Amino acid sequence: MYPSPSSLTRLLVSLLLVPCAAVSQQKTVVDELPVAPRPTVELLASVSDDPIQSSSSSAQQTTTQQATPVTNDPADSRAEADREVKQQESQRMLGIVPAFNEVIGGQAVPLRPSQKFSLFFHSAIDPYQFGIVALDAGIEQWEDEFPEYHYGIQGYARRYAAAFADNFDGNFWGNAVLPSILHQDPRYYRMGHGPVMKRLFYSISTAVICKGDSGHWQPNISNVAGNLIGGGISNFYYPAEDRGVGLTIERGLTVTATGSVGAVAEEFYPDIAAYFSRRHARKVAEKAAAAQAAAAQPETH
Repeated sequence: MYPSPSSLTRLLVSLLLVPCAAVSQQKTVVDELPVAPRPTVELLASVSDDPIQSSSSSAQQTTTQQATPVTNDPADSRAEADREVKQQESQRMLGIVPAFNEVIGGQAVPLRPSQKFSLFFHSAIDPYQFGIVALDAGIEQWEDEFPEYHYGIQGYARRYAAAFADNFDGNFWGNAVLPSILHQDPRYYRMGHGPVMKRLFYSISTAVICKGDSGHWQPNISNVAGNLIGGGISNFYYPAEDRGVGLTIERGLTVTATGSVGAVAEEFYPDIAAYFSRRHARKVAEKAAAAQAAAAQPETH
């Protein structure tokens, strides 16, 4: 992903504080990497009552992924991969934020190149992307970034087009083209268990490590190189004073780092949703018990 680092970075960093604070409620369990990510149904069994996710039934589907054995039959593998992609394309956080590239639990069948492109396009044209780009362009105009674009509707349109191109280019190369060429999996494999700090460092590290189509962990060349390529393409439409090799490398590496924030959110969001779900259920039970107790008391005259 290739947002404009100068303004979106502050938004991403602020989002990082939410999961880090909320996951302190969670207990630690088994301590190991998600070589084959475990189902997390036991953690999220009560999410259906979660007020955060009640606005989108598709968000609840992300909590029901089951481990599916990988067969040696190519036809079965293709069918299973199609099923997984279809399910992943309905995953959202807060019912709004796409989490299409997240593997929540179980064994994930390797994606075909066409499926990698499908996930990319599904994310690139999602309404959320247009909204976040509009916000980013507004912040840039408010702070007078890229002054050569000037103000007014024309200046905002230029900033919007540049920000959208940044998002599109980085994702196109980092999540579709390069993963297809290098046989790397562009999805995020949620750990979902273990000590909080271990999960935090794991999610951050996925900016530079990923699973290959072979199932083994390897350097995430697709993500890093995709961000650098996106930064290089931006030299064609950014003002002259915001071009150059140094700025290209700086932007690419900055976006690679800030992309970890999204991974942290995907790692801990189900925990946060489950926490609020349990709290909501407790309040409902307490109100029901209080009402029952009040009804059982004899009337006084």
